[in-house]
Parts: sequence; C-alpha cells; structure tokens
Amino acid sequence: MSKVYEATDVGCVRPINEDSAAVFDPEVYVVADGMGGHAAGEVASHILVKAVRDDLADCGSIEEQALCRAIHRANREILATVAENPDCQGMGTTATLLHTEQGLAFWAHVGDSRLYLLRDGVLHQVTRDHSYVEDLVEHGELTEAEARIHPQKNMLTRAVGVAEALEVDSGRFDVRTGDILLLATDGLMNMVREEEIASILQQGQQDPARALIEAALRSGGRDNVTAVVVVYGV
Repeated sequence: MSKVYEATDVGCVRPINEDSAAVFDPEVYVVADGMGGHAAGEVASHILVKAVRDDLADCGSIEEQALCRAIHRANREILATVAENPDCQGMGTTATLLHTEQGLAFWAHVGDSRLYLLRDGVLHQVTRDHSYVEDLVEHGELTEAEARIHPQKNMLTRAVGVAEALEVDSGRFDVRTGDILLLATDGLMNMVREEEIASILQQGQQDPARALIEAALRSGGRDNVTAVVVVYGV
C-alpha cells in the first residue's frame, strides 16, 4: 500500500480550472492539463481522465503498453468530440500516467506535465517535456535558466487530441519503500523551483499535495495547478 495525496486549484488568475486528475484502483494516477481556452481545455482534460479510467478498468495487466493504449483512446475521443463540436476546435491536453505494482513503476506521458521521483533526498525528473523550449535546451540553444523565462515556454510540440498520429513516451523503473512520486501540471513547476518542491516533499506535511499547491499560489498562481503525491509502500 502507498499513501496518496491529490490536490488541484484554479490559481489566482485563470477563470476556470482546465486541469484534471484521477487516482483509482489498481494504483493508477493521472494528471492532465487542458488547453484551448474557454471551456474547451477543461473538456479535453476530463475526456482524457475518463478515457483512461474506462480503458484500464478491466485491464488484467497494466504496463507501459496499456498506459499508452489508454492515451491513444483519449486522443481518438477528443478528436471525435472536436469533429462533433466545432466550438472545441483547437482543444487538447497533456497526459501523465503512472501505475505502481510490486516494486515497479510504469509511466506514459505526452506534453509538459511531469512525473518526478524523490529518492534519498534527490528529485529526479522522469519525463521529458514535449515543448518548444525543451527542444532548444536539448540542442544547446538555450540554458535551463533561459528556458524558465522564455516567452514561448508554454508552446507544446505534442499534445493529446490535436492530431490522429500521436507519439507517447513511456517507461518503467524500480520503486522502493519510502520513494515519493509526484505527478504535476506546469502550474506547479512554473511557480515553484525544484529545490523547493523537493524540500516540501521531504517535510512530512500532513498533505504534501496541498502544500505544493499553496507554494504555487504564494508565488503568484498564474496558472491552474495540480499535484498527485504517492509515498510508495508506506
């Protein structure tokens, strides 16, 4: 068993919360950050969460392939919704999925929400952002510090529900008792530095997910912010 904490907030600026999150058996965790403005982003992230839940409900074995399949199902359902509702044109969502089972963690990912692993006091970013500035950093054209303040840092190169052809990143790694896993939308990382995120996760807060949200709000809360924290095996 693991201790699981989940929190989301509209933030201090946006009129609606386009983020969605879910925690459901068997040990599946999802965060999604919708885009498209008005209610469209909210619709896309909710479709993603529902599609993942439906697809994995009767799945005997949830490994990387199953998580990727669930994201592809969400991609088809969002595209179908857009085809039926022209007002939703341009909507899409990020997707970061995690499943833990018998000392293993399986993940699948599209967009710039993130999965982190905190182990022995060190915070590791597991996923890679699918964003314009991340590509520039990878090619040595921007530093990490420059990327944080780049005016196009929110421009995604990949999202669920935008095109029929979708590449999903996935992977697996060992998990140990006491490891802390964090799934979060960029409303957290854009407001709170990784050093502070690690510090909050290590403090033994009564609700670390809510503590992370509060830190983002204190820093300005310029976006919706969502966090799911899994303290593994305790």
